[in-house]
Amino acid sequence: MAAAGEDWAPSAEVKAVAAGWMLEFSCCCLCRHFGDGCLSEFQRWSDVAHALINGLSKIPAHQKKMVYLCQLLIKIAKGKKLECHFENDKRISPLESALSFWTLLEREEIELEKLHKDIRQLIQIQIVAVYMENGYFKEAAEALERLFTDSDKPLRMKLATVIKSKDPYVPLLQTFSYNVLINKIKSYIELFMKENETNFLLQAATKEVESQGPGAIALQSKTVNADENDKENLETKQRLTKEQHSITDQSPGDVRNPTVRPRSGRKLRERTVLQSLNGLQNVEKRGHALAPVRKRQRWTYKEDMKLKLGVKEFGVGNWAKILVHGDFNNRTSVMLKDRWRTLCKIQQG
Repeated sequence: MAAAGEDWAPSAEVKAVAAGWMLEFSCCCLCRHFGDGCLSEFQRWSDVAHALINGLSKIPAHQKKMVYLCQLLIKIAKGKKLECHFENDKRISPLESALSFWTLLEREEIELEKLHKDIRQLIQIQIVAVYMENGYFKEAAEALERLFTDSDKPLRMKLATVIKSKDPYVPLLQTFSYNVLINKIKSYIELFMKENETNFLLQAATKEVESQGPGAIALQSKTVNADENDKENLETKQRLTKEQHSITDQSPGDVRNPTVRPRSGRKLRERTVLQSLNGLQNVEKRGHALAPVRKRQRWTYKEDMKLKLGVKEFGVGNWAKILVHGDFNNRTSVMLKDRWRTLCKIQQG
């Protein structure tokens, strides 16, 4: 224990545990945003996950799948951008780099043989297809030689014929398209998320939200807004008061306006001071009227679906838990409860 007044420095073991929790949460966010197709959020969590993974001196056995999946998703997301390089060998495209992590994932589990085989084949075909789409037919042929063994001879021969035709839009490549690959990986993500529902940070956050209740969270938000408004009002008052003193301290000769005669300078100053005082009074009267008014936000079809899925998974009444897991846009648990009542009425009608 550190002595009183001394800075507490966490041990290496404590840091490792905390980093593990953060990595689990980052992986969860990556999977969710990859599934939703939210590119901006996915990129944000990609940066977080990448930083955490780079900070690991050694990958703990129980987190190998998580690290491999994060790496896979990051590279799949950049799969069509050949200018991105994740390996020292510049010949290795993002998808080929993703394939190496998919191989590592396959070694960690054996019960999903059919899904594994489908995804592996789709990645291999898309490595060739992306090269062809960008006009790199020589690179496509070289990738074909590297990736396909004699056991894949029938498919290998078909792809060799496709490369010679220099047509990236033949039916074969359309059947094994990039969108098909993405959907297959989303199916894998769903299975992974079901196996890893016990995320410590999410559980801790859910308990915190439930213990405080929706009213406490709303009160905190309201307090922050009120503090910001009070700060704005204070700054406005200070500015107007400063202007008032600046004007009253001037002598008649300090008012330099060529269109105003010297005798009218006093009247001009008095009028300006009066306007400033009126401004101060208006600020005091309005008070919190300066606070921004939240516009009524229409519920989207996507949000309704998330709400229904949340109720199906956690049950009616667990609005705080549904809110935490559902990634709703600017909603509260009270809003979720009211919307659910509305949906029930619509269905009954």
